[in-house]
Amino acid sequence: MKNIFLTLLLAGISTMIFAQNPVESDYYKIARIPAPEGLVLEVGGLALLPNGDVAVSTRRGDVYIIENPNSARPNFRKFASGLHEILGLTYLDGFLYCAQRGELTRLVDKNGDGKAERYETVYSWPISGHYHEYSYGPKVGPDGSFYVTGNVGFGNTDWWAGKSLVPWRGWAMKISPDGKMEPFAAGMRSPCGLGMINGELFYGDNQGDWQGSGFISHIEKGNFMGHPASLKWADRPESPVKMRKEMVFEKVDPRDNPLVKPEYVENEAKPMTTIYEMGKALPNLGIKSPAVWLPHGVLGISTSEIIPDETNGAFGPFSGQLFVGDQGMSKIARVFLEKINGRFQGASFEFVSGFRSGVLRMAFGSDKNLFVGGTNRGWGSIGKEDFGLERLVYSGKTPFEMKAVRAMPDGFEIEFTLPVNKKLASDVNNYDVSSYIYKYHPVYGSPMVNQKENPVRGAQVSEDGLKVRIVVDGLREGYIHTIKPEGILSNGDAIPLLHGSAFYTLNSIPTGPKANIPLVTPKTKAAKEKIDAGKEANTPDNQTKEAGPKITKTQIISDKEAQALLTKHTCLACHKVKERAVGPAYTDVAKRNYTNAQIEALIIAPKPSNWPDYATPMPPMSHVPRADVKKLAAWINAQK
Repeated sequence: MKNIFLTLLLAGISTMIFAQNPVESDYYKIARIPAPEGLVLEVGGLALLPNGDVAVSTRRGDVYIIENPNSARPNFRKFASGLHEILGLTYLDGFLYCAQRGELTRLVDKNGDGKAERYETVYSWPISGHYHEYSYGPKVGPDGSFYVTGNVGFGNTDWWAGKSLVPWRGWAMKISPDGKMEPFAAGMRSPCGLGMINGELFYGDNQGDWQGSGFISHIEKGNFMGHPASLKWADRPESPVKMRKEMVFEKVDPRDNPLVKPEYVENEAKPMTTIYEMGKALPNLGIKSPAVWLPHGVLGISTSEIIPDETNGAFGPFSGQLFVGDQGMSKIARVFLEKINGRFQGASFEFVSGFRSGVLRMAFGSDKNLFVGGTNRGWGSIGKEDFGLERLVYSGKTPFEMKAVRAMPDGFEIEFTLPVNKKLASDVNNYDVSSYIYKYHPVYGSPMVNQKENPVRGAQVSEDGLKVRIVVDGLREGYIHTIKPEGILSNGDAIPLLHGSAFYTLNSIPTGPKANIPLVTPKTKAAKEKIDAGKEANTPDNQTKEAGPKITKTQIISDKEAQALLTKHTCLACHKVKERAVGPAYTDVAKRNYTNAQIEALIIAPKPSNWPDYATPMPPMSHVPRADVKKLAAWINAQK
C-alpha cells in the first residue's frame, strides 16, 4: 500500500514539475536524420517531392534524393554533382531548379535512371569572383517566374563595407521560365532568406552594415530595401528602382573613408535616422522598411529560410504563420503577419532553439513535420556541428503561448493558444510594454535606440479567456514594441508562457474605435521591481533561521543552468567562459571585481568604453528578464 501511495505521489510531483516548467522539447522534438558515414551534408537547399521524397542540395555542389525520409533508415541517392555553392532548391513541373553562384540551373533526368544527365542554364548573371557573392533561391511566383537574390561582396582596404562589384549584386531578380531576367528590387546585403507567402514575395536579411538587425520584409517591384551598394546599377535602363545612392547620403553620412571603420568616425554632422523615417522623408521612391524586425541576439543574427505553415494545424496551433530560420543562432523564430492600412507588419516570437548546426533551409515533409538543414562552415553558429539534417516533430500537445499579437488603435490584442487566468490577465501590472528602434547607418549593426516605456492602462479579457485587449500609452509608428505578459498563467494548470516576449513592428496604427475599458494608472517599472525584490527577500529560502532582520541570499546557479541561460539569450554568440571571443571571457569580466549589481547594469546597458580592445560594441540586453540577469550576474562573478 505504501509503495502504491509513493508511486502516485511521485507521479503527481512529476506532473507538477512539468506543469510549472514547460520546455520546448515537451512540444517539439529535434530528431537527427541518419546519413551515410562520410557524407558532408552542408545543406544549402531543401525541397519536398510529389512522392514524399526530399531533395537536398549541399554547399559543396551535390544534390541528393532522400527516399523514405521519415523512417529510421532513409536512403540517400546522389542525383547531381559538380555544381557551385548551391544555396537554394525548388521543384516545379517535374524538374529541380537550383541557384548556383552565377546561374539558375534546371536539373534534368532524361532517361529516368534517378540521376540528372543535363544541367541546363535558365539564366546566368555576372560574378566577380569575390568569396562573398553567394546567390540564393529560387522561389516560384504565382505566374511561374523564379526569384533569386544576390549577396554583395566586400571591399579590399575597407573590408567592412558591402560592395556591388558586378551588376545585380544586392538585388532580387525575376526570371521567366524561358530565361528572360528583369531586375526586381535593390538594397539587399545578405539576402539568404526568401519566402513566397500567399503569392507575395518576402525576404530576410542579416545584420551588418546599413542593417541594424535581422528582419523580414515584403518586396515589390522597384523597392529599395536599405543597403546603398546595389544602387550603383540603379540608373541602368532596365532598372525599375528610383532610389539613388546620393539620395541616401544626403540624409545619412556614408562615413566612407577607406582607412577608417565607420564606427570610429567622430563628430558626425547629420542627425540619426531610421529606415522607416527615410521612407517618410523620401516618399514614392520605393523605400521599404522591414515588415517585422527580428531583434538582434534574441531572435537571430543571420536570417535564413522563410516558410509558411500550411499544415492546417497538423504542426501545432500556428497555421498560417511564418517560421524563420537563423543560421548564426541555430534556431527558428515564429512570425505572425497582418496588413494594416496597406502595409505588412506583425509580431515575432521565439519558437525552437537547439539545432546542431546553423539553420539555413527548411521544408515541410509529407507527414507535416519540418525538415531543417544546417551548416556553419565559414559562418559560425551556436550549434557546434559543421552540418546536419534534422526533423522537428510536433508532439500533439498545445504549448501555452502568445499565438498572435494584433495592432489596435490604442494598443494591442494578444491571442493565446490556451485560456488564461482571467484575474491575472485583467491586471495591468502583469504586462510590460516598451519600444525602441535601430539606427540606419553604415556601421555594422546598431544598438537599440530611443528606448521608451509604454504604460499599460487597461486590460480586458474575452469571455473564452483566449484574448486580452490591452490599452497602451505612447504607441510609435516605425518602432518595435516589446510586449511581455509577465504575470500571466494559463487557466486551470497555472503554467507560465513557454516564451514570454512578443516583438511587434508597428508600421501603421490602425483606425477604428478604441477599447471601452476603464483606464488605471499602473505601477511604475521601478515599483514593480521593488515589489518583486521584496517577495524574493521574504521567501523561506532567503530567511535566516534565527529571529532578526531578513536578508537576501544570493543563489549561484550551476554551470549547466548558466549554459542554458547563456544559450537562450545568445550570450555565447559573443562570449566564452575562459577564452576571448567577440567579447571578453567571463573569467576576465569577473577579474574586474564588479559587484553583482554592476554586472546586472552592464548587461542591460553595456559600456563599450570599458573594453576598448574589442572592436564590436555589445548591444543593450534590456529584453532579458531581470530574474535571468540576476542569475547570470552572480554566476559571472563566481568565475573569479
